[in-house]
Amino acid sequence: MAKGMYYYLRQAWQKPSSEMLRERLIEWRKGNVFVKVDKPLRIDKARALGYKAKKGFVIVRIRIRRGGRKRKRAGVKGRKTTKQHIRKTLKMNYKWVAEIRVARKYKNLEVLNSYWIGKDGKHYFFEVIMVDPSAAEIRNDRIMSWITSGKNKKRAERGLTSAAKKSRGLRSKSHKLKVRPSLRSWHRRGK
Repeated sequence: MAKGMYYYLRQAWQKPSSEMLRERLIEWRKGNVFVKVDKPLRIDKARALGYKAKKGFVIVRIRIRRGGRKRKRAGVKGRKTTKQHIRKTLKMNYKWVAEIRVARKYKNLEVLNSYWIGKDGKHYFFEVIMVDPSAAEIRNDRIMSWITSGKNKKRAERGLTSAAKKSRGLRSKSHKLKVRPSLRSWHRRGK
């Protein structure tokens, strides 16, 4: 059985060669944090996540620093030492963080989805698929018109994207841990 182009693209991205990514990563590191891209780098992944090559769709590449987040220790005065910082592990996955940052940068667009495109020693790189809800092409598209509704505003900040739901533990139901509507509300009730 003959296999299509997207099959081979998926195979190539499962284990991308270092030569393929090295030059791109060097260029991306030198560039800005947010870059609007004409076409998605991983067209197979973008199409699977809802991207269409039509007006109203925007692809944004974002660079994110790797590693934990440092917080100052409360109540410590005097000279500043390295021990005054506490390394905090972020409970959100990097893809969700990328979606939130892009959504805050481009306030007139809504986040549809995102995917990984590379990493180096300091950074992760993602491409975020954004949709313009005010575009006529989106409002008239029967598959994508749901995103124009007011219920879908600020999807990334509210944790409604795919990466956010995975990070919040909403992919599967568990009898051991109550995660709906959120862990915080469950603990607040004292259960």
